[in-house]
Amino acid sequence: MTVVNKDEKTKGIRQYHIGMVDGDVAEYVLLPGDPFRTDIIAKYLDDAELVAHKREHKTYTGFYKGVRISVTSTGMGCPSTAIAAEELANIGAKVFIRLGSCAALQDEIDIGDLVVTTGAMKNEGTSKFYVPDNFPAIADLEVTSELISVAKEYCNDKTAKVHWGITSTDDSFYGESPEWIQKLIDLGLKNIEMESSALFTVCHRRGLRGATICAAAANHKRGENLWGKRNLPLEEGIELETQIALETLYRLHQAGLKL
Repeated sequence: MTVVNKDEKTKGIRQYHIGMVDGDVAEYVLLPGDPFRTDIIAKYLDDAELVAHKREHKTYTGFYKGVRISVTSTGMGCPSTAIAAEELANIGAKVFIRLGSCAALQDEIDIGDLVVTTGAMKNEGTSKFYVPDNFPAIADLEVTSELISVAKEYCNDKTAKVHWGITSTDDSFYGESPEWIQKLIDLGLKNIEMESSALFTVCHRRGLRGATICAAAANHKRGENLWGKRNLPLEEGIELETQIALETLYRLHQAGLKL
């Protein structure tokens, strides 16, 4: 009896969860969580083609200023994000930018503002299968630096501001107690979301590049949210972060980013 090696068994075939093969995706991939957000992002691409939609993973591939770019939804949380990153890497993806929403943890971050993650606190279980608990989850420096630079430029004449710093990646949306949130605030973390640390960990293990930019849907320190209402600042933030991420990938490509 031979124990299965998933790395070997999943190469060169149609990927089990995302439903795609070599050639379906670009080397540059945007990763929203929500499948419906792929439709929003795809409208910024030329010749966007719906490549696959299997489970929570919906993918378009097209072009931005002549650069081939894909967008694949990860679903919510670290397990499905890690699966998406692994399978996309199996078919040629090299650079990932997560586009998401988050809850802000500091006073200066308003709903609709953007937060670029420089590193993530691994308050989740997926990364434990890849690295020791004390191993850091760090965003790619080159991609993140360019992301911040482009975000500053794009936010210069906008109401939304850009912030950057350390993010808490949590496994539970409803299990976060006020005491837990206060601890994260006291540690100086910028925001909470549910995917980045696993993305960064997978990217490190596989020699890929990963970054994250999120729009603030709420501010937990100020007790502000628009739950149950239409969140126009968040919608505008998602549109803005999409433009920023696409322009970031374009400029990195033009500068000859090593893949």
